[in-house]
Amino acid sequence: MNSAPVGPAEAELQTCLSGCARGHHPSLKKLYQRTSANLFAVALRILNDRQQAEDCLQQGYLKIWQNAGRYDHCKARPMTWMNTIVRNQALDMLRRRRVVEVSDSDEQAAVLVDESPSQEEQVLRMQRGSQIHHCLETLSAQQRQCIELAYFEGMTHQELSEQLSTPLGSVKTWIRRGLLRLKECLNI
Repeated sequence: MNSAPVGPAEAELQTCLSGCARGHHPSLKKLYQRTSANLFAVALRILNDRQQAEDCLQQGYLKIWQNAGRYDHCKARPMTWMNTIVRNQALDMLRRRRVVEVSDSDEQAAVLVDESPSQEEQVLRMQRGSQIHHCLETLSAQQRQCIELAYFEGMTHQELSEQLSTPLGSVKTWIRRGLLRLKECLNI
């Protein structure tokens, strides 16, 4: 985790998660109001079904409530942590949905293919992830922070500008230059 300063929005989310860990229901309500749109978008993008995405979001917030005491601000930003919970919940639901859709007949079982990544693919993904982390470290602090907030937290350029108290043009420039450096570093 980088040592970027915590903005007021992120500090508020950390406070809400602390309140949830203590069983403070108004903290969960505030957390929901601040984050549900982003988390719903994550679920909907994966499940591609509004009803299932709503169910996923509800189950995700239940897990957030139950595990808020395990949240560590040194390991992940609040939105990253919550995005991971909802994303994993959506993927679990997607897997269960696929299992239900598959018939038990021998004919259909014969044509099923294991779509999970092979060990070789998993190793390649891990290596690629390490390479991405290495390349992120080569960026300036502003570029890295903007890219992380935009792509991992789902913030818009305008939201970044407001949170960082920086002109919108500067934010866009940092992101554009940072992406160019990443592309160069990753040999894409």
